Amino acid sequence: MIECKDIVKTYKNGEMETVALKGVTFTIKNGEFVAIMGPSGSGKSTLMHIIGCLDAPSSGTYRLDGHDVSKLSDDELADIRNRKIGFVFQTFNLLPRATVLRNVSLPLVYAGMGSEKREKAAAAALSAAAFPEKFWQHLPNQLSGGMTQRVAIARALVNDPSLILADEPTGNLDTQTGEMVLDTFQRLHTEQKRTIVLITHEVYVAEHAERIIQIKDGGIVGDDTVKHRRMANHHNFK
Repeated sequence: MIECKDIVKTYKNGEMETVALKGVTFTIKNGEFVAIMGPSGSGKSTLMHIIGCLDAPSSGTYRLDGHDVSKLSDDELADIRNRKIGFVFQTFNLLPRATVLRNVSLPLVYAGMGSEKREKAAAAALSAAAFPEKFWQHLPNQLSGGMTQRVAIARALVNDPSLILADEPTGNLDTQTGEMVLDTFQRLHTEQKRTIVLITHEVYVAEHAERIIQIKDGGIVGDDTVKHRRMANHHNFK
């Protein structure tokens, strides 16, 4: 699904040069649920932008679904984003004056799908995100934070993307509500075999995935399954 090889990202500001990623290499298989975890300034946001085809690496190769997307133009990257990636952001990004159903179906308007098919696909996505039907005609400001984020998850699902990319999806939520959202991702992974990449700086959030890639100072410093991490921590504690 995702193949990153020797990914380098350098930002230039006049004569000043900042290296955000220093030769990052990893693969994510189809159907995996992976967390990319690191502190502020670690390079995880830069890596998220490259994985999400929002930016291109300075050097190295990024293959998504077997296609090399590291050298594509901005228009070609936009096409890949629309077809293959469903985004879930910390800030929800819903239209305040549109109903839940309308918000979820909006990506399909841009894709040129007819209204009847759009509504059917939006209903299926909301059901997959465990969002109750009785709230489908509500506006975003009539919902709790957790329900609003589930609408955003449904919107990410509506195009049936190859990859769901979630950037700090619980950042604006309290712990209990965040757990509900993370449970939704886990269910999408286990029941629908969705490929999910979760970007976070929180260990407890990352441990909802099945594998954690740790990044620090622009490089990978750890890559392990959550089960193995817990076993190692238990052994160390003993």
